Amino acid sequence: MSSNTDFALAIEDLTVSFDGFKAVDNLSLYIDKDELRVVIGPNGAGKTTLLDLICGKTKSTSGSIKFKNKELSKLSEHQIVHAGVGRKFQTPSIYENLSVYDNLEVSYPEGRTVFGALAFKRTDKVDARIKEIANEVFLGDFLSMEAALLSHGQKQWLEIGMLLIQDPELLMLDEPVAGMSVREREQTAELLNRISKGRSVLVIEHDMEFVARIAHKVTVLHQGKILAEGDMKTVQNNPDVIEVYLGH
Repeated sequence: MSSNTDFALAIEDLTVSFDGFKAVDNLSLYIDKDELRVVIGPNGAGKTTLLDLICGKTKSTSGSIKFKNKELSKLSEHQIVHAGVGRKFQTPSIYENLSVYDNLEVSYPEGRTVFGALAFKRTDKVDARIKEIANEVFLGDFLSMEAALLSHGQKQWLEIGMLLIQDPELLMLDEPVAGMSVREREQTAELLNRISKGRSVLVIEHDMEFVARIAHKVTVLHQGKILAEGDMKTVQNNPDVIEVYLGH
């Protein structure tokens, strides 16, 4: 068994109660470096709450969240982003009236503070990085397009690009393929497999076919606890998992 310092993310005995209801209940979860982990589970299992806890949007009642051995549970959302954790929510939060290029530029790390933005000069290095990321998320040909005009799937990719340009070491995505076409799902699977080389990726997803394409390991949550964990095949054949999914 590897020690906790070897994990990118080590969550131990994590609990959060809302008015006596334990949304996450004494949960322990370990994610390796360069691992693509998918968390599945019925509605109300605590999946989004788990991401909220990791990124600091919600504070835990008890337990520990260590990212590269640094305790996150006491840090602010901003400090957690600074530590190298990026989070994409279910609805894309892009700047609709800006071009794809400008969306990526404002997300570039040095452009993020007020003073940074004022002193920020568009250097060749920044320009090259923006184009590199745009190509990576299938938007290389759309740099000058206003973000509002992108398809739903392209907006999701742009938001992933806006996180990638900050080069997080842990990237968390909440239902990234919801509302995407079949082709866009295929491309997103390819994208996530690519970006998990060099960083850890944590994905919440309902689409099982998509999960099977990307997951190194699947964690099944049920009522705030881990019901099962393993590769897709193991999890799919687990009687407890079958009961929870078929029983709903």
